[in-house]
Amino acid sequence: MEKKEKWSVLLIAALTAVFLTSCSTPTKQQKSVKIAYLPITHALAVFEEAEELAAEDGLKIELVKYGSWPELLDALNAGRVDGASVLIELAMKSKQEGIGIKAVALGHRDGNVVVVSNDIQSAADLKGKTFAIPHRQSSHNILLNDTLATAGLTVSDVSVTELPPPEMPSALASRQIDGYCVAEPFGAMGVALGVGKVLFDSKELWQDSLCCGLVLTDKFIAEEPENARELVSRYKAAGNALNKEKAVEIAKKYLNQKEGVLDISLQWISFNNLDITEDTYNALVERVKKYGLSENPPGYADFVKNDL
Repeated sequence: MEKKEKWSVLLIAALTAVFLTSCSTPTKQQKSVKIAYLPITHALAVFEEAEELAAEDGLKIELVKYGSWPELLDALNAGRVDGASVLIELAMKSKQEGIGIKAVALGHRDGNVVVVSNDIQSAADLKGKTFAIPHRQSSHNILLNDTLATAGLTVSDVSVTELPPPEMPSALASRQIDGYCVAEPFGAMGVALGVGKVLFDSKELWQDSLCCGLVLTDKFIAEEPENARELVSRYKAAGNALNKEKAVEIAKKYLNQKEGVLDISLQWISFNNLDITEDTYNALVERVKKYGLSENPPGYADFVKNDL
């Protein structure tokens, strides 16, 4: 056999071996999971996980940004995303209305404050005043009720208005409202600007309060169980890894806020141990019923999936 023909035979043999090897060793298809979010401090664990997975092979998170809770809920309820970082009461309401979703982890621990104008000294001073919340179905509404209860008042004693979170600090500064409770960093923004002060930290009103949660669609959990398990496991690990330095770094990238605002905001919030326990969920259900957010919220077993 001539030298040229010999090399041709060897090349064909080598290419055949590569082909057969690639056919016999299936590669894991990369999965991109769509997670909806609002640009708030309460979603930092999702941002951190997305950053970590982006630097690795395998599962990826496609972050889908929305400007309001109704927009985000519409996408989640319609199945345009696989999951969301969302107000847990909104997710409970969707579940109650027949949407196939499960809460698989907390978004954060604590991390809410009741901000009021500087001339208000106590909850009693809120009588007859205007107070803003982001949505009726929110822990911020519950915390308003808890605040008023400390002075023997109810929401009938104040004027409650719903405002988009970014508008609240300026509304307080212009005296359109007298106080607000909302996801961070907008509480911290009012304090940093000097237009308001903290009347209550959520820990003073409701220990281990629930606010935002990570929810996944039943469809995604059923069709991609391994990816769902990896997503939740890595999410909780990302939360545990969010020390103050890393949290500020991630927040600056995704929230476009000044470091001074973030420093204040991160004093009130933590991201470790993001399991949803039955006791803390039942405490939420009790308040949801007590303050009229829902008469029949979903039970723990129906709504929370802790075995991923």
